[in-house]
Amino acid sequence: MIEILSPAEVDRARQTGALVASILQTMKSRSTVGTNLLDIDQWTKEMILDAGAESCYVDYEPSFGRGPFGHYICTAVNDAVLHGLPSDYTLADGDLLTLDLAVLLDGVAADSAISFIVGESRPAESVALIDATERALAAGIAAAGPGARIGDLSHAIGTVLSEAGYPINTEFGGHGIGSTMHQDPHISNTGRPGRGYQLRPGLLLCLEPWVMADTAKLVTDDDGWTLRSITGCRTAHSEHTIAITDSGAEILTVVS
Repeated sequence: MIEILSPAEVDRARQTGALVASILQTMKSRSTVGTNLLDIDQWTKEMILDAGAESCYVDYEPSFGRGPFGHYICTAVNDAVLHGLPSDYTLADGDLLTLDLAVLLDGVAADSAISFIVGESRPAESVALIDATERALAAGIAAAGPGARIGDLSHAIGTVLSEAGYPINTEFGGHGIGSTMHQDPHISNTGRPGRGYQLRPGLLLCLEPWVMADTAKLVTDDDGWTLRSITGCRTAHSEHTIAITDSGAEILTVVS
């Protein structure tokens, strides 16, 4: 299903996006050396409920996961990149942590992810991975607007990732969003320009470039959810929810 939102619904999406961004930035500030991933999940739960919002994750049960997710935020560390199930793990200096969050507020969802390094260490490989996904995300957003096609966004993202030297996995990518978290169209992290669905005002999209340092192959943890690089290399993931407007693309998941 591809859902086109009314101006009033887009306005509500702005509020949802701001909430997602606020929670992620709060969790980033609390993700220090010695922090447990289960504490991050609990703090996220409290912020979602205090805002009168709903988690898009806790009851989520897609075909690629094992049962309901059961938690409020995805926490992926180092070689984990997607769908990181919070566990009893304590963050260490130099860990590369990705937080991915989606919530529903007043009938409209928003979704965003950030990757960052915990503590004082700054491993060069981790810095480069994060930088590449953030630049690819910015390129994808710059390519979005009324009349553009999904392939234009995918091509912009893929060009940045390829030029940075990273293999690209096409199993998971961006997606439409609206009254539910995951909708059509699918947005691959590489593609051909001028192809695919044509964007129009009122469409909400999640763009989410993610990479692994030396492989495009994933392996699933025993928890049935967490996806890791098959080689054990480090990974990074950046995501924003955007709204297509008459004049371009508006990023919704930013702190206002």
